Amino acid sequence: MTAIQDIPLTTISGGTSSLGDYAGQVLLVVNVASKCGLTPQYDGLEKLHEQYRDQGFAVLGFPANDFAGQEPGSDDEIAEFCRSTYGVEFPMFSKITVLGADRHPLYAALAGDQDVQWNFEKFLISRTGEPAARFAPGVTPDDPELVGAIERELGAPRP
Repeated sequence: MTAIQDIPLTTISGGTSSLGDYAGQVLLVVNVASKCGLTPQYDGLEKLHEQYRDQGFAVLGFPANDFAGQEPGSDDEIAEFCRSTYGVEFPMFSKITVLGADRHPLYAALAGDQDVQWNFEKFLISRTGEPAARFAPGVTPDDPELVGAIERELGAPRP
């Protein structure tokens, strides 16, 4: 496994996890928020997840309250909102910090020296567990550039 796959994660229901649990899959890691102008992207992210999951793809949502207090809820409240409002079934994780000194190690590895710009920034992870692409928050889940990148990664040989 790659170093990024070894980083400990907590699911939104409190379980332990890591990206290693998704080894061999193409992943789209997204920092999400429930009270953001971009929140309707949940719908498109769920559609992407449903469309490509049988090919070895998953969207992974990481709630974060780093931008204008747009994710104030508890993990339980966030999970309920996502299920009831957008029918989210893709894996969700416990609320994290994506900026500053307390930035979660996953986001430190993904963003490197650059800050996350806003809610709904997207990081594409290859089947080999390496970061493959990064997309700005305004890039919608149905954007041809994002969809094309996902399809290219899905076409790569499995490790």
